[in-house]
Amino acid sequence: MPGVSRIVSVNVAAAPDLNPVKRVGVTGINKRPVDHLVAVRAPGPKATGLGSGLVGDQVCDTEHHGGDDQAVYAYAREDYDWWQARLTRRLANGLFGENLTTEDLDVNGAVIGERWRIGPQLVLQPTFGRIPCVTFQHKMGEPRWLKTFARAVRPGAYLRVLEPGTVWAGDPVVVEDRPAHGVTIARAFRAYMTEPELLPELLEIDGLPDDLRETLSERLHPPRRR
Repeated sequence: MPGVSRIVSVNVAAAPDLNPVKRVGVTGINKRPVDHLVAVRAPGPKATGLGSGLVGDQVCDTEHHGGDDQAVYAYAREDYDWWQARLTRRLANGLFGENLTTEDLDVNGAVIGERWRIGPQLVLQPTFGRIPCVTFQHKMGEPRWLKTFARAVRPGAYLRVLEPGTVWAGDPVVVEDRPAHGVTIARAFRAYMTEPELLPELLEIDGLPDDLRETLSERLHPPRRR
């Protein structure tokens, strides 16, 4: 019998760390579990807003991270355990830079646009998977980590905040609504990373971030050279 989906860890980067591989020079990827209630709200636009959806968290590379469509990042503890077996090293909650570490929740199988109710108030919505970057590779210290992570199709999910609230380790997660289109975080990730033949169906669904939709449309229909 499956267990109750819940948040096992809430992770924030209270202070930025040095980042030698990007021009911004600092990173908020190093997140640590906290043992108190954390407020969550929509942070606003990526470049000019508050960055993270979690109050007290840090987003340093605001060109590529944060903003309303990447307000919160969730990763499953079960996927960490899968990676642990292959990397033969312990992987602590928050290591991948996620805000919410989950249990008994199929994060990669979440349908884009579904609704997660966390605790009594907070409602989040999956928007897309995490695209690995050089900061992530540098932190992991694993050869060819970007390709390894992409091939595994265990990206975790970015989420937007539909209804603000608070979150604490132990809060239950209930999937309240699931769109009929059935395009999951994992399938969308495959379309973006390795299977471009899936892009047309991805562009037909609601819930994708606008900037991502524009990027994918340009991939399918590149402008003609004059």
